[in-house]
Amino acid sequence: MTTNEAAAKWPAGFAINPRSVLPDLKLVEEFRTVPTAIASDCLGRTVGSIGLKSYHNSFTLGMCGPALTVRTRPGDNLMIHKAIGIAQPGDVIVIDGGGDISQALIGGLMRILAIARKISGFVIDGAVRDIAEWAEGVIPIYARGHTHRGPSKDGPGEINVPICCAGMAVGPGDLVLGDADGVVSIPVAQLPMLLPLVRAKAQQEDAIRIVNSTGEFDDRFNLLLRAKGCPV
Repeated sequence: MTTNEAAAKWPAGFAINPRSVLPDLKLVEEFRTVPTAIASDCLGRTVGSIGLKSYHNSFTLGMCGPALTVRTRPGDNLMIHKAIGIAQPGDVIVIDGGGDISQALIGGLMRILAIARKISGFVIDGAVRDIAEWAEGVIPIYARGHTHRGPSKDGPGEINVPICCAGMAVGPGDLVLGDADGVVSIPVAQLPMLLPLVRAKAQQEDAIRIVNSTGEFDDRFNLLLRAKGCPV
């Protein structure tokens, strides 16, 4: 059965698709320690999440894994339950909930199942609840906001489709990084090219840290000012 034939069997607004591309596991491990700020810099400083808050109460709990994407009707989590049920260990579930925070899309009971299934984290353009449980850590979660008001379970919704989540374009299988600074999504095809760039950027920043620790002013900023005609 072709993909189109399979899609034709779903009612309008519903779809559960396979992921056709996943990152190499060795590359995933290489990126596990890459800060989102460095990845963002190397991607042109124009990508990554906007307006999300971390609810896992940790500056050190990182997130790195392939995206399992969900697009759902605001305030409905039927397909999110299904996504948790089919997620593979290490996956990051990324949810386009339309930015709505009037009803929570995920809560503490779903957190327990996600931990048991070894899901690497959640990124939600929507709301979360049971935030005291999420604050215990263990699994990272980023969301637009929180509310006690629970969701419906009617659909529609789609799994493993290209989505927009908090200003990020995220495709199924994209590598998703998260830390205290936010979330970045990296297309699989860009990972081999990006790896040497983030390594070089990290080395450059290590060198700048050494200079800054001496209290010496970095003359590159004077050079930039002079290039703009400023007498310094």
